[in-house]
Amino acid sequence: MRYLRTALPLTVLLLAVAGCAGPAMVANPRTMTFAPMRYEIPAAERFVLKNGMVVYLMTDRELPLVNVTAYVGAGSIYEPADKVGLAGLTGGALRSGGVTGVTPEQLDAELEFMASSVESGMGGDLATVSLATLTRNLDRTLELFGGVMMSPSFDPGRFDLSVKKSLEALRRQNDDPKGIADRELRRAIFHDHPLGRYPTPQTVKAISREELIGFHKKYYHPNNVILAVSGDIGREELTEKLTRVFGGWEKVNVDFPAVAQPDMTLNPAMLFVKKEVNQSAIRMGHMGITKDNPDLYAIRVMDFILGGNGFNSRLMAEIRTKQGLTYNVDSSFEIGRRFPGPFIAEAETKSESTAKTMGLMLDIMAGMTREPVSEQELSLAKESMVNSFVFGFTKSDMIVNQRARLEYYGYPKNYLEEYRENIARVNREDVLRVARKYLHPDRLIKVVVGDDAKFDKPLSGFGTVRLVTPENWK
Repeated sequence: MRYLRTALPLTVLLLAVAGCAGPAMVANPRTMTFAPMRYEIPAAERFVLKNGMVVYLMTDRELPLVNVTAYVGAGSIYEPADKVGLAGLTGGALRSGGVTGVTPEQLDAELEFMASSVESGMGGDLATVSLATLTRNLDRTLELFGGVMMSPSFDPGRFDLSVKKSLEALRRQNDDPKGIADRELRRAIFHDHPLGRYPTPQTVKAISREELIGFHKKYYHPNNVILAVSGDIGREELTEKLTRVFGGWEKVNVDFPAVAQPDMTLNPAMLFVKKEVNQSAIRMGHMGITKDNPDLYAIRVMDFILGGNGFNSRLMAEIRTKQGLTYNVDSSFEIGRRFPGPFIAEAETKSESTAKTMGLMLDIMAGMTREPVSEQELSLAKESMVNSFVFGFTKSDMIVNQRARLEYYGYPKNYLEEYRENIARVNREDVLRVARKYLHPDRLIKVVVGDDAKFDKPLSGFGTVRLVTPENWK
């Protein structure tokens, strides 16, 4: 009650003063202006160990946790054509196969006891090994992480199990129409290039445990590794721990096999995979660009307007929102880092609207090449891209991994700092120019997986149909 007695006279006084001040000024939201928002990208420390291992560190004392990701220069692009699947098996077996002096079962049990994790994998042009642990368990977890990196044992039993799992995945690979469509499109775009190869039972069965050991030995060296470290640890302490674990790991010059660039010729095609389902999986695409393309930012904006802007994209607005033909429709230029990436547009729709959906997708893509986008579309795209940029830096591990990946793929040092300005410079004429130069609706490879007996119109209206029969390994 004392608070109320004190507060009441003050309230009366404030009201009286307000009344004497005359009519209050009411701000008009249509005329209000604000100073431009500035956002400085958080910095990460970079240093190099004596053995050539590059380290990025972002110290974050908020929680007693440490995360580490190793980026290793390896991938399926370096595996022999008759051993497709070697990289994937090697990447998984690094962790699952145990390390020198620690069996796979012991490794599993010890990590589980500490509530730590160590994971490994390998993709097309990148291999990773990651660690997550409580700070108090960092020393032992880092030792096991180092063992996975430097001295995996590739346990024979776990190797056999990995091969069996791969063969089972191949046996079931045609269960998902979307998976079939994705695979057949990439095969057609990349032809015989390593990026378009997929394992078969023959290539997987031809891989020996000794070849996994050899693949690891060839590529896993400290001077071929970039570490991204974040969490409850400082530079001095981290340097000491890394030196203790990796100090004896010696530099080796890695001899990377020559990998040719993919054929950039655009060869349109209409591919059909027969599958008796109620919904068609539609994919369209052709070869695209690399990160070094001078039109990169205009292409990003153009692609955002076409199919990357969710419900505000042209594809989604017309085909889903207005026509109600599909739940998902989008497009994307996958920006290639070391090799050109593809442009891909995709949708799923009921069988009876397959041709209509395809026709609309092609018309909308062609429309991008006919006339400039509207000022409203351009403004929304650029503002969305610039404003969402900051969400890539909300956590320390995101920041440090961004920096490590940019160095791994050879991006310019100022790429992140200049990204928003480069997007903001794009104008309507730029969007039209790059659409006409890089988007080719008339030269797309089109793939449809579905039941042609239910289609609204024959696929022959989109070109000569080539029937594709995916491998079916029982």
